[in-house]
Amino acid sequence: MEVERKYDVDASTRVPDLSGMPGVVAVGDREVRLLDAVYLDTRGLALATAAVALRRRSGGPDEGWHVKTSGPDGRHEYGWPLGADPLPDDLGSLVVPPAVRAAVAVWCADDDLSPLARVQNERHATALVDADGALVAEFVDDHVTASDLRGGTSTAWREWEVELGPAAPADPAWRERFFTAVDDAVTAVGGRQAASGSKLQRALGR
Repeated sequence: MEVERKYDVDASTRVPDLSGMPGVVAVGDREVRLLDAVYLDTRGLALATAAVALRRRSGGPDEGWHVKTSGPDGRHEYGWPLGADPLPDDLGSLVVPPAVRAAVAVWCADDDLSPLARVQNERHATALVDADGALVAEFVDDHVTASDLRGGTSTAWREWEVELGPAAPADPAWRERFFTAVDDAVTAVGGRQAASGSKLQRALGR
């Protein structure tokens, strides 16, 4: 399950100092990742209607096919290997693997899936770790270029995400303190709560 906060920032906004966040004793070196994601849906947007996202993403430690679902306790992500086939130049010929297709069949049955949006992202990732070096949270500074493949429009923006890691305590009160501290640090440098819930929504102008 993903537990995260997203923030909108300007191109010139400086990255906040998160070294003093609850549970964090050290901040790792910045790691640059080049991510390229293609989102798919039916012509009638059956997946989007069900608050489900299907994508193929290359780059980064978790590249592969992903299905994301939303619930009251956060977002759940399910993944499959990318496979050996490269991303085709003609995105319309992109084939969804059978296992991934089966995972979304409950929402779209046998309806055809076709590319909906492409999101390319230069991600600057930083680990926030505890005294044992375990990951409390990850801060990412995303420089995004996105295309609405059906609407024919493109846009670019910068955003930040802070996602809890496996070493983050499960205690709700601790998590509230942590994110309150992050909110304060982000606000202090000019960041603001994200207007869109996801990169896909923003790519589609929502």
